[in-house]
Amino acid sequence: MKPIPVLTNADYKILRELTKNAKDSTNIREISLLAQELDRAIINKDDVVDQSIVRMNSHVTIEDLNSKQQMKVQIVMPSQANLKEGKVSILAPLCVAVIGFKENDEVEWQLPSGIKNLKIISVSNASNN
Repeated sequence: MKPIPVLTNADYKILRELTKNAKDSTNIREISLLAQELDRAIINKDDVVDQSIVRMNSHVTIEDLNSKQQMKVQIVMPSQANLKEGKVSILAPLCVAVIGFKENDEVEWQLPSGIKNLKIISVSNASNN
């Protein structure tokens, strides 16, 4: 069974607003999936969230369990996305897949290239992002 995402109250509000305001977006599927994840998420106060949980601005190392390839990304708002800097939009399928989960969680997610089994290897939440 898929783990339940855990979000800070601040991230929840930002992401919920993003899903409401992005109705005409080109990534309507990701917005719908993100909204579904928000609907089932556990919302915590901003100061009581485990530091190993993937949040907005987190630096995350993710492994594709099938190919054993690892990638490092920072999850950012769409306006801050910059692949050269490793900054990936929260609306990218990969980020929707891991937001709210924590180190060592394994998630199965439908990406454009097919169903992927992903493992969150490490999470860094610098407080001064």
